[in-house]
Amino acid sequence: MESKLFIKLGLVLFVLCFVFDRSESAVSSVDLGSEWGKVAVVNLKPGQSPISIAINEMSKRKSPALVAFHSGARLLGEEAAGIVARYPEKVYSQVRDMLGKPYGYVKKVLDSMYLPFDIVEDSRGAVSFKVDGGGDDGVAVYSVEELLAMILGYAADLAEFHSKVPVKDAVIAVPPYFGQAERRGLIQAAQLAGINVLSLINEYSGAALQYGIDKDFSNESRHVIFYDMGSSSTYAALVYYSAYNAKEFGKTVSVNQFQVKEVRWDPELGGQNLELRLVEYFADEFNKQVGNGVDVRKSAKAMAKLKKQVKRTKEILSANTAAPISVESLYDDRDFRSTITREKFEELCQDLWEKSLIPVKEVLQHSGLKLDEIYAVELIGGSTRVPKLQAKLQEFLGRKELDKHLDADEAIVLGAALHAANLSDGIKLNRKLGMVDGSSYGLVFELDGPELLKDESTRQLLVQRMKKLPSKMFRSIIHKKDFEVSLSYDKDLLPPGVTSPIFAQYDVSGLTDASEKYSSRNLSSPIKANLHFSLSRSGILSLDRADAVIEISEWVEVPKKNLTLENSTTASPNISIEAGANNTSEEINDDLHVDGGISNSSNSNLEEHNTPDLGTERKLKKKTFKVPLKIVEKTLGPGMSLSKESFVEAKRRLEALDKKDAERRRTAELKNNLEGYIYATKEKLETSEEFEQISTAEERESFKEKLDEVQDWLYTDGEDATAAEFQKRLDMLKDFGDPMFFRLKELTARPAAAEHARRYLVELQQIVQGWETKKPWLPKDKIDEVISDADKFKTWLDEKEAEQKRISGFSTPVFTSEEVYMKVFTLQDKVSSINRIPKPKPKIEKPTKNETESSGDNVTNPNSTSEEKLNQSDESSKDSDGSSNEKVDPESKAHSSNEKVDQESKAHDEL
Repeated sequence: MESKLFIKLGLVLFVLCFVFDRSESAVSSVDLGSEWGKVAVVNLKPGQSPISIAINEMSKRKSPALVAFHSGARLLGEEAAGIVARYPEKVYSQVRDMLGKPYGYVKKVLDSMYLPFDIVEDSRGAVSFKVDGGGDDGVAVYSVEELLAMILGYAADLAEFHSKVPVKDAVIAVPPYFGQAERRGLIQAAQLAGINVLSLINEYSGAALQYGIDKDFSNESRHVIFYDMGSSSTYAALVYYSAYNAKEFGKTVSVNQFQVKEVRWDPELGGQNLELRLVEYFADEFNKQVGNGVDVRKSAKAMAKLKKQVKRTKEILSANTAAPISVESLYDDRDFRSTITREKFEELCQDLWEKSLIPVKEVLQHSGLKLDEIYAVELIGGSTRVPKLQAKLQEFLGRKELDKHLDADEAIVLGAALHAANLSDGIKLNRKLGMVDGSSYGLVFELDGPELLKDESTRQLLVQRMKKLPSKMFRSIIHKKDFEVSLSYDKDLLPPGVTSPIFAQYDVSGLTDASEKYSSRNLSSPIKANLHFSLSRSGILSLDRADAVIEISEWVEVPKKNLTLENSTTASPNISIEAGANNTSEEINDDLHVDGGISNSSNSNLEEHNTPDLGTERKLKKKTFKVPLKIVEKTLGPGMSLSKESFVEAKRRLEALDKKDAERRRTAELKNNLEGYIYATKEKLETSEEFEQISTAEERESFKEKLDEVQDWLYTDGEDATAAEFQKRLDMLKDFGDPMFFRLKELTARPAAAEHARRYLVELQQIVQGWETKKPWLPKDKIDEVISDADKFKTWLDEKEAEQKRISGFSTPVFTSEEVYMKVFTLQDKVSSINRIPKPKPKIEKPTKNETESSGDNVTNPNSTSEEKLNQSDESSKDSDGSSNEKVDPESKAHSSNEKVDQESKAHDEL
């Protein structure tokens, strides 16, 4: 009850957090786990919640992260989960955790989890999957990136189906232990799926955003630990929340922010490990029951069935002290039934409980904080619901209760959605929460090459652990030859499965040629190579640019000048010249400054005197050349990204699969439509007595025969039919049945339409009578036209109804309900148009006497008579004498422009 309340409150706060834009814009977030995937959508479409979880085809809020190939079809999500117990070798799971891993490591993990996948080692040393039923020869081989792209594509489809608008931009949540190869591979998989990754976000940062978005830290900063045990890993992250003051529209406002201080993890401890202890326990029990040396572990199908039931048993144990397990035909047609207590389960996992505390202990140790300095310990991840785990954490932390303010399953994806909204162009957050995340690993760069002495300058720590994301770094080395750059992890902290610390290698060329070209010049300093690195928002380090820097000093002859100097300053003699990528020749600015020269700035006042030519003088000029160097990546091993050629080929194959899936869905839909039409029609023919009124016995019998014929075909030869064949047979049945169904519909619809028409004709008579009394200005010819049309309509309706009564119900109707309604609508439109004719304004006759009076000026209407002119003259005289005792015609007064008369009139009114 409490968790539901928090979810409702969270949704309300999300609504308050957004500023809406009229444009339809949507972005998504994906929490891609080892077993499950969650999708959230931020959508500004009116009438929808701005942020919501996208549900799948089974109306569930999370979907299995699975992809399967069966009977020539690709299955995703719930469809794949439906066959995992029968065909475990065809349903691929744990795909996320295989990214960037060497073949040997993946093989060991799969064997420990009893996953019977047919895997091969590719040219990179990574894993690929052999799939039956694909490719031209019946077998296809897919890389980890391709399978992951299929799962991400499924997530993108859920987002678009949920929001009803295209969604291409997304933020994807990743575990903190993901290294460079995993992050690069995930982005490449998303690109294969047609997703534009705005950013990767560490899972704990998503949860931290969700936690802090509705809180105020201006009065109190706090340290919060986020503890997450998912299906395959566990981590603890320390986050510091605070607030700072900023100017906004001239006012000082408080802005909340958080910074990730520390994170530690165990990538091989999760809910799956707890389940495997139960699997091993029950496997041993089954082997003892059967005896005769039987080992159920040798059957992949049996182990898949057992693991599926064990997952349910573990969930039951979280709420009960004991739980049963029952598996039908587990092995060799033998059923298996047993029970286990929570106490026994906790005993089986005794060592795992102690290991679960290590991430928290390490976070506290490296941060230097004490337990009483921790404000809260928030639990996220499905496996944190295990009672024993919570008890161990409470015992270690010395707390009676742990904090459960967040939804353990959805906190990460909802926080990632907030991050996506903040990064997108079309969506803006009203409530601000600054985020400062850092690199999970320390990263080092190392140089190697001819004549390059190995010292502290050739191997440097480039990125300290927890360095802010994103960041840019710059390093400069003195060297004259081409060289190599290696990027590697610092010290002993490596991503899981990684054996070599090096994750990227580059060849940097062009420095040798640049050195030879400029070595004969007067170098003012040794030739250098500048290296520009960037650590992206997604936590990916790359070498972006390299330049050769050459500084030259030369004596040049310049004309002497006689200048008068007033309040002037001397310019710097150094000039920086940057050559283009394909042109390393000197590019010199015409306006060069030399030693002793004067800068022609707006703050200087120079006067050049007209004096004779004074000759030339020598000045020292310094020039700096920057020559772009060529960078070629030559990374080898499992951490390599797909080559351009492999990427293009993978994209083509995925598009072909998408097209095939669309055709399969269309085929299934048409098959269901055909099957549904047959069953519904048969039921109507057998139960509806009205069919006898509109069809002959021969027609009905013939129709039944056709339905039976297509039904027999549907369950024999039609099992593997194409969409076109299903559509063809459905059209054939409808061609025969539609006329009968049309007559059946008209049997009741036509009389109802006629009754509606006659009621309106009576109503129309009342409307016309009302016009005569209430709207006498309406044109008589238009009213007569409407009356005439109504009479014609009534005559037509009488004739058609009489004719319809004379024919059989088996014949085509003489008239239809649609015709009647159309005639009524036409008549209603005419009535409405007449009803809208406005009442004409009353005509105002212009006065025959137009007088304009003013003090001192006479304006005479040329059409006025001589007597009127004389009266005007007399009235003007009276005005000049100051007389105000005059009479003004009311109509003339209304149109008079004489200000004096108006003022006097107003004065009398006030008195």
